[in-house]
Amino acid sequence: MFRGAAASRCYTSGMVEPKSALDASRDRFVQITIPVGMLHCNCSIVGDLATGEALVIDPGDEVSRILELLGRHKLTVKAIVSTHAHIDHVGGLYKLRQYTGAPVMMHRDDVPLYQGMDVQAAFLGVATPETGEIDQLLTDGDVLQWGSLAAQVMHTPGHSPGSISLYVPRAAGEIASVTPPQLFAGDTLFAGSIGRTDLWGGSMDVIMDSLRSKLLQLPDETVVHPGHGPRTSIGEERHSNPFLIHK
Repeated sequence: MFRGAAASRCYTSGMVEPKSALDASRDRFVQITIPVGMLHCNCSIVGDLATGEALVIDPGDEVSRILELLGRHKLTVKAIVSTHAHIDHVGGLYKLRQYTGAPVMMHRDDVPLYQGMDVQAAFLGVATPETGEIDQLLTDGDVLQWGSLAAQVMHTPGHSPGSISLYVPRAAGEIASVTPPQLFAGDTLFAGSIGRTDLWGGSMDVIMDSLRSKLLQLPDETVVHPGHGPRTSIGEERHSNPFLIHK
């Protein structure tokens, strides 16, 4: 769930610039991030424009906006992935699955959180969103493939027991990318901060282990797309994040 700092309401980031600004030689992939819902969860669409296949990460709300972007880029959803099962990241799962037919995926350790959506909704004082089936339970080391792309599943617990991050290396899938590696970190790592650990199943010791043993092992040039707020990089956080600097 959110980290407390206000997020920018609307921005696009990632593998390429918005379509109108694309360089013709790079006009193959699209990565769009939009903050959705009252807590401004970052929902990301990562698409291969050549094959028309896309991955949607953390559709927390405002499914109509997500569908409009998919339609604008003529993308079909191959899978819907939740980095964790806090309400602001999964509020639109059921609707997006109903509209697209795409399978929903999350780590098994967060299924109890998803099944307890009424408790989370009561905590925030909001209506309980509809929930549905989880089609695939993810584990550390799984590889998700869509179009010519592939992402590695990294189990990064601490913010929640089943938090995951998705890592797209430079040479992911069938072709080498012209962009730096990409990390979709959910609420594990933010620009200048880390995920809160005072919610259900959170642990400061566990999240610090996830950060040090997994995320900080990635290349400095890795672009980080957090679950809230602006993007950053592993190198930037390694050298300036107050939680990660060795004193």
